[in-house]
Amino acid sequence: MVSKTIEDNLRPYQIGPKLRGLRLKKSMGLVELGKHTGLSPALLSKLERDKLYPTLPTLLRIAMVFSVGLDYFFTDERKRHIVSIVRKEERIKLPERPGATDVAYYFESLDFKSNERRTSAYLAEFEPVEPEKLRAHQHPGSEFLHVVKGKLGLKIGLDDFELDAGDSVYFDASVPHTYRRIGKPLCQAMIVTAA
Repeated sequence: MVSKTIEDNLRPYQIGPKLRGLRLKKSMGLVELGKHTGLSPALLSKLERDKLYPTLPTLLRIAMVFSVGLDYFFTDERKRHIVSIVRKEERIKLPERPGATDVAYYFESLDFKSNERRTSAYLAEFEPVEPEKLRAHQHPGSEFLHVVKGKLGLKIGLDDFELDAGDSVYFDASVPHTYRRIGKPLCQAMIVTAA
């Protein structure tokens, strides 16, 4: 009875699948993991298949191999925000620079509710600004931009580009870059950045 209760309470944490996921992510076999942890491949296989639950010292030995904390194993997957929906009316439009009067674009975060994001997504609306008034910006990582409406001028380093609705670009965001609307029609793009 006690064993069944323990098993029922541990099941939502998916410890076995998390162990297997860490091992496969490192392209490591059970024998190799056994060498690193001092645990037998048979024992590790039972742990991964939830046929056996590890003691804390055993789990710690495995966690140290993969450079994760014990808390990694004790997150109830049902309580994580695996799916996050941001409704249009929840988004807030912000200028590229707070308090600036000569704004080149406004942006809205499309994924602000998501936990543990590996990327950040924005909807940007561009203003017609004279090229000499644009201020280049840069940030670590990469950037993907897809023009949804209008025509966009994009300068990356010393190169100038013109993108029409439906065009996309991927570039190294550590290179200084600027955006500007070309023409009078509304210009919008979806931007995804990754660090």
